[in-house]
Amino acid sequence: MDFVKMHGLGNDFIVVEGPYAPDPDGVVDWCRRRTGIGADGVLVATLLSSKRVSMRHWNADGTEAEICGNGLRCVARYAYDRDWVDSAEFIVETAVGDHPVRMTGEDVVAYVGRPAPFRTGTLTIAGHEVHPFAIGNPHAVLFVDDVETAPVLELGPTIENDPLFPNRTNVEFVELLEGGGIRVRVWERGVGETRASGTGATASAYIAHTIRDVASPMDVHLPGGVLRVWFDEEGAWMEGGAEYAFAGSVD
Repeated sequence: MDFVKMHGLGNDFIVVEGPYAPDPDGVVDWCRRRTGIGADGVLVATLLSSKRVSMRHWNADGTEAEICGNGLRCVARYAYDRDWVDSAEFIVETAVGDHPVRMTGEDVVAYVGRPAPFRTGTLTIAGHEVHPFAIGNPHAVLFVDDVETAPVLELGPTIENDPLFPNRTNVEFVELLEGGGIRVRVWERGVGETRASGTGATASAYIAHTIRDVASPMDVHLPGGVLRVWFDEEGAWMEGGAEYAFAGSVD
């Protein structure tokens, strides 16, 4: 099977053309860094019409996720560069709905979704105040003084697997920046710490905007780079890159 390796701010994916549903064990094998292709996940992009493509996303542990923000931008570029669509504006269909996208030079503008709480109120987990929120998939956001020294590797899996989240959750550690914007590290459900997360950046931005009055639009600084996130009456939007690493084939 032919594949393309792509990434959004270092959050990397094996992209294959559908329709296709990979075996979960095969996903795990492909995503292994030392013995496989190596990736945070697998994306399957399928042409539906000249104005619409679909996306499915599997995490590196073989579990299928509802949506992936960086993956959304990668699938958009993949489809556009293959002339599947007849315009720079089209729809990427996901398990949680339709997502309009627009190609803008090297970047992709994408509709992420409508933020919504999936639990009521703020939670306390392992002594930390956590804000649960969903943007297509579940997130748990907590504010820290400094993301560089935050206990991401210890606290991330603890929160991800807390019984309060029966389907597990992504975890974001958020530092407020002087003059606006935020800095974020992400512990991704089924993957571990990643260089970036589109939905994680969006959830973090929304919590910072609504709870700490950080202005929208805002720059979200991640280890892999910067995403621009903003909100309007339709929901949340982001703008950022989607890049190719290499292509190949695999059994």
